[in-house]
Amino acid sequence: MNNVLHIASLLVHCRPELIDAVKGNLSLLPDIELHQTSPAGKIVVVIEAEHERRILETIDRIQQIPGVLNAALIYHELLTLEGEPE
Repeated sequence: MNNVLHIASLLVHCRPELIDAVKGNLSLLPDIELHQTSPAGKIVVVIEAEHERRILETIDRIQQIPGVLNAALIYHELLTLEGEPE
């Protein structure tokens, strides 16, 4: 059993006219939470995963979504089961 949790925050920039479609596609991905959005086509996304590799794979998948211009990693934290940052 893995005793760590990776939490990452991304800023996804997409074409403003496609923001609803992009949000719909993002919501289909596992372990993703959508937070704030901007009419300028920016979406704050949080990913929780047991392995850093999973975060990188998810970023790659996000960048393949039609209408997405960029997905930038803003924050990454590694938590142990006890909740202490490592």
